[in-house]
Amino acid sequence: MTMNQSVMNTMPELSMSFPVGSLEAYIRSVNGIPILSPAEERELAERYQQHNDLDAARRLVLAHLRFVVRIARGYAGYGLAQADLIQEGSIGLMKAVKRFDPGMGVRLVTFAVHWIRAEIHEYILRNWRIVKVATTKAQRKLFFNLRKATKRLGWLSKDEAEDVAKELGVNKTSVLEMEQRLNARDTSFDWTPGEDGEESLKPAPVHTHPDPSYGPEELVETEETEQRSRHELRDALSVLDERSRAIVTQRWLQEEKVTLHDLAAQFGVSAERIRQLEKRALEQLREHLEAVAMLPFPAP
Repeated sequence: MTMNQSVMNTMPELSMSFPVGSLEAYIRSVNGIPILSPAEERELAERYQQHNDLDAARRLVLAHLRFVVRIARGYAGYGLAQADLIQEGSIGLMKAVKRFDPGMGVRLVTFAVHWIRAEIHEYILRNWRIVKVATTKAQRKLFFNLRKATKRLGWLSKDEAEDVAKELGVNKTSVLEMEQRLNARDTSFDWTPGEDGEESLKPAPVHTHPDPSYGPEELVETEETEQRSRHELRDALSVLDERSRAIVTQRWLQEEKVTLHDLAAQFGVSAERIRQLEKRALEQLREHLEAVAMLPFPAP
Protein backbone atom coordinates (compact mmCIF):
# COMPACT_ATOMS: atom_id res chain seq x y z
CA MET A 1 0.00 0.00 0.00
CA THR A 2 1.42 3.40 -0.99
CA MET A 3 1.74 6.31 1.37
CA ASN A 4 -0.91 8.28 -0.58
CA GLN A 5 -3.40 5.43 -0.25
CA SER A 6 -2.53 4.94 3.41
CA VAL A 7 -3.04 8.59 4.25
CA MET A 8 -6.30 8.65 2.28
CA ASN A 9 -7.46 5.63 4.26
CA THR A 10 -7.00 7.61 7.46
CA MET A 11 -9.05 10.54 6.16
CA PRO A 12 -12.42 9.20 7.43
CA GLU A 13 -11.32 10.39 10.89
CA LEU A 14 -10.86 13.83 9.40
CA SER A 15 -14.23 13.81 7.66
CA MET A 16 -15.93 12.76 10.90
CA SER A 17 -14.64 15.82 12.70
CA PHE A 18 -14.88 18.30 9.79
CA PRO A 19 -18.23 19.64 8.52
CA VAL A 20 -19.39 18.00 5.30
CA GLY A 21 -20.93 19.85 2.35
CA SER A 22 -19.63 23.33 3.13
CA LEU A 23 -16.35 24.55 1.70
CA GLU A 24 -16.20 27.52 4.06
CA ALA A 25 -16.74 25.25 7.04
CA TYR A 26 -13.94 22.99 5.80
CA ILE A 27 -11.61 25.96 5.41
CA ARG A 28 -12.41 27.17 8.93
CA SER A 29 -11.70 23.71 10.25
CA VAL A 30 -8.32 23.28 8.56
CA ASN A 31 -7.33 26.78 9.66
CA GLY A 32 -8.08 25.65 13.20
CA ILE A 33 -5.48 22.87 13.11
CA PRO A 34 -2.38 24.04 15.03
CA ILE A 35 0.76 24.81 13.02
CA LEU A 36 3.66 22.53 13.87
CA SER A 37 6.83 23.94 15.33
CA PRO A 38 10.10 23.15 13.52
CA ALA A 39 10.97 20.57 16.18
CA GLU A 40 7.55 18.88 15.97
CA GLU A 41 7.66 18.82 12.18
CA ARG A 42 11.15 17.29 12.18
CA GLU A 43 10.16 14.65 14.72
CA LEU A 44 7.07 13.61 12.75
CA ALA A 45 8.99 13.55 9.46
CA GLU A 46 11.70 11.36 10.98
CA ARG A 47 9.11 8.99 12.43
CA TYR A 48 7.55 8.55 9.01
CA GLN A 49 10.86 8.35 7.12
CA GLN A 50 12.54 5.93 9.51
CA HIS A 51 9.63 3.87 10.83
CA ASN A 52 6.90 4.35 8.18
CA ASP A 53 4.69 5.84 10.89
CA LEU A 54 1.50 6.65 8.98
CA ASP A 55 0.01 8.54 11.91
CA ALA A 56 2.98 10.90 11.77
CA ALA A 57 2.42 11.35 8.00
CA ARG A 58 -1.26 12.04 8.63
CA ARG A 59 -0.45 14.74 11.18
CA LEU A 60 2.00 16.36 8.77
CA VAL A 61 -0.67 16.44 6.04
CA LEU A 62 -3.39 17.83 8.29
CA ALA A 63 -1.15 20.55 9.70
CA HIS A 64 -0.40 21.84 6.21
CA LEU A 65 -3.87 21.76 4.63
CA ARG A 66 -4.25 25.48 5.35
CA PHE A 67 -1.39 26.15 2.93
CA VAL A 68 -3.12 24.05 0.25
CA VAL A 69 -6.22 26.23 0.61
CA ARG A 70 -4.13 29.38 0.36
CA ILE A 71 -2.37 28.21 -2.81
CA ALA A 72 -5.58 26.91 -4.41
CA ARG A 73 -7.26 30.29 -3.92
CA GLY A 74 -4.64 31.79 -6.23
CA TYR A 75 -6.13 29.80 -9.11
CA ALA A 76 -9.70 31.00 -8.73
CA GLY A 77 -9.62 32.76 -12.11
CA TYR A 78 -9.70 29.56 -14.15
CA GLY A 79 -13.41 28.92 -13.65
CA LEU A 80 -12.92 25.59 -11.85
CA ALA A 81 -14.49 24.57 -8.55
CA GLN A 82 -12.43 25.70 -5.57
CA ALA A 83 -13.11 22.43 -3.78
CA ASP A 84 -11.60 20.49 -6.70
CA LEU A 85 -8.49 22.67 -6.72
CA ILE A 86 -8.06 22.12 -2.98
CA GLN A 87 -8.51 18.39 -3.43
CA GLU A 88 -5.84 18.22 -6.13
CA GLY A 89 -3.52 20.37 -4.06
CA SER A 90 -4.02 18.02 -1.11
CA ILE A 91 -2.85 15.11 -3.28
CA GLY A 92 0.26 17.13 -4.10
CA LEU A 93 0.80 17.72 -0.38
CA MET A 94 0.63 13.97 0.30
CA LYS A 95 3.22 13.35 -2.41
CA ALA A 96 5.45 16.01 -0.86
CA VAL A 97 5.18 14.43 2.60
CA LYS A 98 6.16 11.08 1.10
CA ARG A 99 9.32 12.57 -0.45
CA PHE A 100 10.24 15.05 2.30
CA ASP A 101 13.65 14.59 3.91
CA PRO A 102 13.91 16.40 7.28
CA GLY A 103 17.67 16.34 6.90
CA MET A 104 17.54 18.88 4.04
CA GLY A 105 17.22 21.72 6.52
CA VAL A 106 14.08 23.28 5.01
CA ARG A 107 10.51 23.40 6.27
CA LEU A 108 7.95 21.05 4.75
CA VAL A 109 5.80 23.92 3.47
CA THR A 110 8.71 25.24 1.39
CA PHE A 111 9.33 21.81 -0.08
CA ALA A 112 5.63 21.06 -0.64
CA VAL A 113 4.77 24.20 -2.63
CA HIS A 114 6.16 22.68 -5.84
CA TRP A 115 4.15 19.46 -5.46
CA ILE A 116 0.93 21.28 -4.54
CA ARG A 117 1.19 23.62 -7.52
CA ALA A 118 2.15 20.78 -9.86
CA GLU A 119 -1.02 18.81 -9.07
CA ILE A 120 -3.21 21.91 -9.38
CA HIS A 121 -1.55 22.83 -12.69
CA GLU A 122 -2.12 19.35 -14.06
CA TYR A 123 -5.79 19.45 -13.03
CA ILE A 124 -6.31 22.86 -14.64
CA LEU A 125 -4.72 21.77 -17.91
CA ARG A 126 -6.89 18.64 -17.99
CA ASN A 127 -10.15 20.43 -17.28
CA TRP A 128 -9.88 24.06 -18.40
CA ARG A 129 -10.79 23.21 -21.99
CA ILE A 130 -12.09 20.10 -23.77
CA VAL A 131 -9.10 20.37 -26.10
CA LYS A 132 -5.80 20.65 -24.23
CA VAL A 133 -4.21 24.07 -24.59
CA ALA A 134 -0.74 23.00 -23.44
CA THR A 135 0.95 19.64 -23.87
CA THR A 136 4.71 20.25 -23.72
CA LYS A 137 6.62 21.49 -20.68
CA ALA A 138 7.37 24.79 -22.42
CA GLN A 139 3.70 25.30 -23.32
CA ARG A 140 2.62 24.59 -19.74
CA LYS A 141 5.05 27.16 -18.40
CA LEU A 142 3.89 29.68 -20.99
CA PHE A 143 0.22 28.96 -20.22
CA PHE A 144 0.43 29.92 -16.55
CA ASN A 145 2.92 32.77 -16.98
CA LEU A 146 0.94 34.28 -19.84
CA ARG A 147 -2.23 34.16 -17.71
CA LYS A 148 -0.48 36.31 -15.12
CA ALA A 149 0.89 38.66 -17.76
CA THR A 150 -2.43 39.15 -19.55
CA LYS A 151 -4.13 40.01 -16.25
CA ARG A 152 -1.87 43.03 -16.15
CA LEU A 153 -1.90 43.86 -19.86
CA GLY A 154 -5.30 42.74 -21.16
CA TRP A 155 -5.29 42.06 -24.92
CA LEU A 156 -1.72 42.02 -26.18
CA SER A 157 -0.53 44.49 -28.78
CA LYS A 158 2.48 43.72 -30.95
CA ASP A 159 4.86 45.53 -28.61
CA GLU A 160 3.29 43.96 -25.52
CA ALA A 161 3.58 40.48 -27.06
CA GLU A 162 7.27 41.14 -27.69
CA ASP A 163 7.74 42.31 -24.10
CA VAL A 164 6.01 39.21 -22.72
CA ALA A 165 8.05 36.95 -25.01
CA LYS A 166 11.26 38.57 -23.81
CA GLU A 167 10.17 38.35 -20.18
CA LEU A 168 9.27 34.64 -20.47
CA GLY A 169 12.19 33.70 -22.71
CA VAL A 170 10.14 32.49 -25.70
CA ASN A 171 9.47 33.76 -29.23
CA LYS A 172 6.61 36.12 -30.01
CA THR A 173 4.84 33.56 -32.20
CA SER A 174 4.50 31.19 -29.23
CA VAL A 175 3.04 33.98 -27.12
CA LEU A 176 0.44 34.90 -29.76
CA GLU A 177 -0.52 31.25 -30.35
CA MET A 178 -1.02 30.67 -26.62
CA GLU A 179 -3.02 33.89 -26.32
CA GLN A 180 -5.38 32.59 -29.04
CA ARG A 181 -5.79 29.31 -27.14
CA LEU A 182 -6.47 31.15 -23.89
CA ASN A 183 -9.16 33.30 -25.48
CA ALA A 184 -10.82 30.49 -27.42
CA ARG A 185 -13.88 28.74 -26.04
CA ASP A 186 -15.36 25.31 -26.44
CA THR A 187 -18.31 24.94 -28.80
CA SER A 188 -20.73 22.04 -28.85
CA PHE A 189 -20.42 20.03 -32.06
CA ASP A 190 -24.03 18.90 -32.23
CA TRP A 191 -26.23 21.45 -30.43
CA THR A 192 -29.58 21.97 -32.07
CA PRO A 193 -30.76 25.36 -33.38
CA GLY A 194 -32.77 27.29 -30.82
CA GLU A 195 -30.95 25.63 -27.95
CA ASP A 196 -29.23 28.67 -26.52
CA GLY A 197 -30.48 31.94 -27.92
CA GLU A 198 -27.63 33.66 -29.71
CA GLU A 199 -26.17 30.46 -31.21
CA SER A 200 -29.57 29.43 -32.45
CA LEU A 201 -29.06 31.70 -35.48
CA LYS A 202 -26.15 29.52 -36.63
CA PRO A 203 -26.22 25.88 -37.73
CA ALA A 204 -24.47 23.35 -35.52
CA PRO A 205 -21.02 22.27 -36.72
CA VAL A 206 -22.33 18.74 -37.17
CA HIS A 207 -24.56 20.10 -39.98
CA THR A 208 -21.78 21.99 -41.77
CA HIS A 209 -18.94 19.49 -41.29
CA PRO A 210 -20.14 16.16 -42.68
CA ASP A 211 -18.44 12.90 -41.78
CA PRO A 212 -15.95 12.18 -44.59
CA SER A 213 -16.27 8.42 -44.14
CA TYR A 214 -18.85 6.42 -46.09
CA GLY A 215 -22.24 5.57 -44.69
CA PRO A 216 -23.69 2.02 -44.87
CA GLU A 217 -25.33 2.61 -48.25
CA GLU A 218 -22.16 3.99 -49.83
CA LEU A 219 -20.09 1.14 -48.38
CA VAL A 220 -22.42 -1.51 -49.86
CA GLU A 221 -22.52 0.26 -53.21
CA THR A 222 -18.73 0.63 -53.32
CA GLU A 223 -18.17 -3.00 -52.39
CA GLU A 224 -20.61 -4.25 -55.02
CA THR A 225 -19.07 -2.02 -57.69
CA GLU A 226 -15.55 -3.22 -56.89
CA GLN A 227 -16.72 -6.83 -56.83
CA ARG A 228 -18.39 -6.45 -60.21
CA SER A 229 -15.31 -4.79 -61.67
CA ARG A 230 -13.07 -7.59 -60.45
CA HIS A 231 -15.44 -10.20 -61.87
CA GLU A 232 -15.61 -8.48 -65.25
CA LEU A 233 -11.85 -8.09 -65.40
CA ARG A 234 -11.27 -11.77 -64.63
CA ASP A 235 -13.83 -12.69 -67.30
CA ALA A 236 -12.20 -10.34 -69.83
CA LEU A 237 -8.72 -11.73 -69.16
CA SER A 238 -10.00 -15.24 -69.77
CA VAL A 239 -10.69 -14.41 -73.45
CA LEU A 240 -7.00 -13.62 -74.05
CA ASP A 241 -4.43 -16.19 -74.99
CA GLU A 242 -1.92 -17.16 -72.32
CA ARG A 243 0.90 -14.96 -73.61
CA SER A 244 -1.28 -11.86 -74.02
CA ARG A 245 -2.77 -12.40 -70.56
CA ALA A 246 0.73 -12.63 -69.05
CA ILE A 247 1.81 -9.44 -70.81
CA VAL A 248 -1.20 -7.43 -69.62
CA THR A 249 -0.90 -8.79 -66.09
CA GLN A 250 2.78 -7.98 -65.75
CA ARG A 251 2.47 -4.60 -67.46
CA TRP A 252 -0.69 -3.29 -65.78
CA LEU A 253 -1.93 -5.46 -62.92
CA GLN A 254 1.20 -5.79 -60.79
CA GLU A 255 2.54 -3.30 -58.29
CA GLU A 256 5.91 -3.24 -60.05
CA LYS A 257 5.45 -2.68 -63.78
CA VAL A 258 7.61 -4.89 -66.03
CA THR A 259 9.33 -3.21 -68.97
CA LEU A 260 8.82 -4.14 -72.62
CA HIS A 261 12.44 -5.26 -72.86
CA ASP A 262 12.09 -7.59 -69.86
CA LEU A 263 9.03 -9.20 -71.45
CA ALA A 264 10.82 -9.43 -74.79
CA ALA A 265 13.61 -11.40 -73.12
CA GLN A 266 11.06 -13.57 -71.30
CA PHE A 267 9.15 -14.57 -74.46
CA GLY A 268 12.08 -14.49 -76.89
CA VAL A 269 10.68 -11.78 -79.18
CA SER A 270 11.43 -8.11 -79.83
CA ALA A 271 10.24 -5.27 -77.59
CA GLU A 272 8.23 -3.92 -80.52
CA ARG A 273 6.43 -7.27 -80.81
CA ILE A 274 5.57 -7.12 -77.11
CA ARG A 275 4.19 -3.60 -77.63
CA GLN A 276 1.99 -4.82 -80.46
CA LEU A 277 0.71 -7.79 -78.46
CA GLU A 278 -0.01 -5.49 -75.51
CA LYS A 279 -1.93 -3.02 -77.70
CA ARG A 280 -4.03 -5.75 -79.27
CA ALA A 281 -4.75 -7.36 -75.86
CA LEU A 282 -5.89 -4.05 -74.39
CA GLU A 283 -8.23 -3.49 -77.34
CA GLN A 284 -9.71 -6.94 -76.80
CA LEU A 285 -10.24 -6.22 -73.12
CA ARG A 286 -11.92 -2.89 -73.85
CA GLU A 287 -14.28 -4.46 -76.40
CA HIS A 288 -15.21 -7.24 -74.00
CA LEU A 289 -15.81 -4.87 -71.06
CA GLU A 290 -17.94 -2.55 -73.21
CA ALA A 291 -20.02 -5.51 -74.33
CA VAL A 292 -20.78 -6.69 -70.81
CA ALA A 293 -21.11 -3.24 -69.21
CA MET A 294 -24.89 -3.30 -69.36
CA LEU A 295 -25.33 -6.90 -68.25
CA PRO A 296 -26.76 -7.57 -64.74
CA PHE A 297 -24.36 -8.44 -61.94
CA PRO A 298 -23.80 -12.23 -62.03
CA ALA A 299 -25.23 -14.29 -59.25
CA PRO A 300 -22.69 -15.47 -56.67
